Amino acid sequence: MSSKGEKTRSDIVNSAKALFYERGYDGTSFTDIVEAAGVYRGNIYHYFKSKDDILGAVIVQHLDAYRALITAWEANSPDPRDRLVAFVDMLAAQAPALTRFGCPIGSLNTELGKDRRDLQKAARALFDLFRDWLTARMGELGYAGEEARALALHLLGRAQGIAVLGHVYQDQDLLQGETDRLRDWLAGL
Repeated sequence: MSSKGEKTRSDIVNSAKALFYERGYDGTSFTDIVEAAGVYRGNIYHYFKSKDDILGAVIVQHLDAYRALITAWEANSPDPRDRLVAFVDMLAAQAPALTRFGCPIGSLNTELGKDRRDLQKAARALFDLFRDWLTARMGELGYAGEEARALALHLLGRAQGIAVLGHVYQDQDLLQGETDRLRDWLAGL
């Protein structure tokens, strides 16, 4: 694909990603994506045959971004606890967006899980990435097997709960306070 074609495809995916986050998957039409990306409707079909195909590209983009973030956390600290704190810090850093729109991967999975289980299965890979990474970090702290996985899911669940409550109450202070409590919990592991 030419660099112009790559840019057009990237513009479509980035526009869709923002719209899916702000409006939801069902609340975003194919036309909305075309208009936001600034491409002709006929041209978009060169890159994607359906909105579902665009969603697949959005999920891949999220996965790539989160893998890069995890790689940075790994490079920045040899201490697994510090890496877990970096995960919590990610929530705190996103407080304005989380309180306005909720968690991008949590909201997407919740929406798709209601009546688009076929699409939700692909989106679940975003949670699987964090679950597996968190489980490995818990293992590095000395927890084994199912206990490491249970602690990882507990951390992931608390993070999602914090994002939901911050969004429901539109309260960044609540989100910040809860992430502080989560850091304290991690310090005690």
